[in-house]
Amino acid sequence: MCADRSIINNAVNNANRITPVDPAIEAYMRGLVASTDHPVLADMEEYAHMHRFPIVNRLAGVFLQTQASMVNAKRVFEFGSGYGYSAYWFARAVGEDGSVICSDADPANRERAAQYLTQADLWSRVQFNVGLAQEVFAQTGGLFDICYNDVDKGDYPQIWLMAKDRIRSGGLYIADNVLWQGRVTMPAYQDPAMGSTAAIVEHNRLIFNDSDFDAFINPTRDGLIVARRK
Repeated sequence: MCADRSIINNAVNNANRITPVDPAIEAYMRGLVASTDHPVLADMEEYAHMHRFPIVNRLAGVFLQTQASMVNAKRVFEFGSGYGYSAYWFARAVGEDGSVICSDADPANRERAAQYLTQADLWSRVQFNVGLAQEVFAQTGGLFDICYNDVDKGDYPQIWLMAKDRIRSGGLYIADNVLWQGRVTMPAYQDPAMGSTAAIVEHNRLIFNDSDFDAFINPTRDGLIVARRK
């Protein structure tokens, strides 16, 4: 893509955004769950704010933990773990005998995750691998109760195709940012040249058209898709 086209696309992306759930509703919902949170979360969220690091928020985190608990997840694989914010929620759900297998290309994120999750007494439940998520996954054998996807959005279709046959019956595939600030609703973004949005649209289409899975999108924050293997 030429530089001029990239600048134009970025301008369009920034101008056309929809907040899926009214902020007042999200604030109310967050108020209901705030008292159950560990103090370390405030530090993790402050780091994200200061460094403009994308993480799921607390509402999405509670949702991840609830989904994992409902399917009695004991083995979770994360495609793209950052510094462990989503792993915090999964680790709470899997229990002392469970495992959250994390992947991130930046070794500094592993160090930061170790610090935070040790404070929360959850680090022993985490296997944090430094490397490309796809490569870590290919090197990790077995089935999973949950595969969670939060990598670069252009890779979403590839991750779905990799993960779907490695999820046990009754297990879940979950991905963040599947509404992409509402841009998935806008016809102009269906052009493959638009990059991330087109990839997310294709990712969502593949999941909802897969007869082996039941799927639903929770619009909280930026949209979380949950697909259950039948």
